[in-house]
Amino acid sequence: MINGAHVILYSRDAEADRAFIRDVLGFSGVDAGGGWLIFQLPPAEVAIHPAGAPSHELYLMCDDIEETLGDLAAKGVTVSATRDERWGVRAAVTLPGGGELGIYQPRHPTAHG
Repeated sequence: MINGAHVILYSRDAEADRAFIRDVLGFSGVDAGGGWLIFQLPPAEVAIHPAGAPSHELYLMCDDIEETLGDLAAKGVTVSATRDERWGVRAAVTLPGGGELGIYQPRHPTAHG
């Protein structure tokens, strides 16, 4: 039986991005050996959208995007402007390694309540 999901973020600066996930986002985790940190994610859900080619995206969800982005910006995180979508309000945060992590406040019902 499937008991979870494992997400991998590829980074040009894995150490900095690991520290960001641990220290800025506050996710707890374990050291899988040799400094390879694996973080516990909040409850998750998966949606399947039609597209011309297969791809993946990762978004973190929050209850109040303006408050969340303000908290992150106060910690020195680069945050994008919000975009109002039919399904929610979205933005992105820049990881130390240069990647972006999507974040949104959903307007749709969520699978985890």
